[in-house]
Amino acid sequence: MNGIRLQSSGFLDAITRPEIGAWVEAFVDFITDVFQPVFDVIRSVFQGLYDGVDLVLSGPPFWVIIIVAALLAFVARGPVFAVGSAVGLLIIVGVEQWDNAMDSLSLVLVAGLIAIVIGIPLGILAARSKVASSIIRPLLDFMQTTPAFVYLIPALILFRIGVVPGIVATIVFALAPAVRLTELGIRNVDREVVEAGNAFGASSWRILRQIQLPLAMPNIMAGVNQVIMLSLSMVVIAGMVGAGGLGGDVVKSLSRIDIQLGSEAGLSVVILAIFLDRLTASLGGGRKQRGKRMKAAPSSPGGIRPAPASSTTTTDSTASGEEQRTPAESPTTVR
Repeated sequence: MNGIRLQSSGFLDAITRPEIGAWVEAFVDFITDVFQPVFDVIRSVFQGLYDGVDLVLSGPPFWVIIIVAALLAFVARGPVFAVGSAVGLLIIVGVEQWDNAMDSLSLVLVAGLIAIVIGIPLGILAARSKVASSIIRPLLDFMQTTPAFVYLIPALILFRIGVVPGIVATIVFALAPAVRLTELGIRNVDREVVEAGNAFGASSWRILRQIQLPLAMPNIMAGVNQVIMLSLSMVVIAGMVGAGGLGGDVVKSLSRIDIQLGSEAGLSVVILAIFLDRLTASLGGGRKQRGKRMKAAPSSPGGIRPAPASSTTTTDSTASGEEQRTPAESPTTVR
């Protein structure tokens, strides 16, 4: 009986244990051998984008960047947010994490921009095609549920150690909200509005550009906000593959059990996260407020806005002194 059990156990193990890891490894080796020149070009492009953004942020004195950030905050949300942003960035300077913060911010901006450029068109495609949506959604589920360390390994193999694997892993991790919320916003556009555009002979591209995208913009901006936040959450993981920045200091603090370094780097990440979250959220909020103001514009009980006083004209009946009757005073119609 024991021998039978052992044999059956080995038989079940042979059946139920597919060599998925070996297949993935063989697939990655094949891609590396065949498409390595392509990945080298991608690495050069991503590295060039990162170096350019980092030069813009790290090149000027810190007070220039703080003034620009405070002006953006003032335009977006007012003086309170501007003062709070300036104070938060000065705290980063005070704990000597400014250079690392600008490196991390450069990574977030590059990865977030690429994720947005890829995600919004994919969301539009998914909203306009059920077949595309049925293909894209499982891929997004896989990307969101798979731990970041899993796809960080092939990224490290394909792009070598440095900031580029961190950018690639961040793009994969942060791409899903841009796609999902863009698709959701376009699908939630009132069908009657779209049908009205079709009735007036508007092309599909014109309906998308002038009707669907403007009405879906609050959802799209919410997706942009989530992309930025998820990109910033990948800073520490990117620091494990040599991306540097604040994530690199957090990794060092873990290896050294350095509470001071870890708390200062972590506080800097929090300050950047709050600033970017409020700034990007206000971009979508401004459109919502404008829409509310348009809906709240005064109108007559029948739903028609009154004409301006300057445009009123004297009709022939009023010129001749003829009395105007309101609908309530008009004679009833005999059926």
